[in-house]
Amino acid sequence: MILFPAIDLKDGQCVRLRQGEMDQATVFNTDPAAQAKAFEDEGFEWLHVVDLNGAFEGRPRNEKAVEAIFDAVHISIQVGGGIRDLDTIVTWLEKGIDRVILGTAAVRNPALVREAARDFPGCIAVGIDARDGKVAIEGWAETAEMTALDLVRRFEDAGVAAIIHTDIARDGVLEGLNLDATAELADAVTIPVIASGGLAGIDDIRRLIEPRYAKLEGAIAGRALYDGRLDASEALALLKDRREAQKAKG
Repeated sequence: MILFPAIDLKDGQCVRLRQGEMDQATVFNTDPAAQAKAFEDEGFEWLHVVDLNGAFEGRPRNEKAVEAIFDAVHISIQVGGGIRDLDTIVTWLEKGIDRVILGTAAVRNPALVREAARDFPGCIAVGIDARDGKVAIEGWAETAEMTALDLVRRFEDAGVAAIIHTDIARDGVLEGLNLDATAELADAVTIPVIASGGLAGIDDIRRLIEPRYAKLEGAIAGRALYDGRLDASEALALLKDRREAQKAKG
């Protein structure tokens, strides 16, 4: 079980949105690289980085900030936002990014996902952002006529490394993860699934380590980390204890 701290980039700054609305962005750090280093120092092993401008515009817009983050840390990084073609995927992977997240492209161009997953095993994740169970695309500005489950099943045999399931209604509002919906997806496919949207505090971490959610790869934490509602050391300690307990059981 991995806890991914989120760095959402808007105009080169670390922000958090409320339910995906770009005009409701709160700036938490003007130095993304410093924020990434702080997360690394706290003991996190992964970073979840999203280029918000890129997601809306359809091409990367915060490349310098992402590169600064990469140069500042030595932990794994997954990046999404505005990645719509193979050239962009290759560019990020050649820079050393560990995993690329495809969202809109997964709906508009599923063949791209399959090609990339085949050519770069372990490096391609699919971001499924859901509003009332339907998939949202183009930076959450549009809703497709497809359910999250339909989209997940589309890539069951594609070799995708992970599915990131975000409940838009909960994103940035600290109402708790929608673990039941995420677990339903995880139960339907063999692809590892990551929960995102609404993580509010340590109670969400306690729920994550319940047997019911054992199939999940982890969860993404954003605003709760930035405003202090979630203590990183306490959360990571709980997850470490769970891993050790599982190892002890064999």
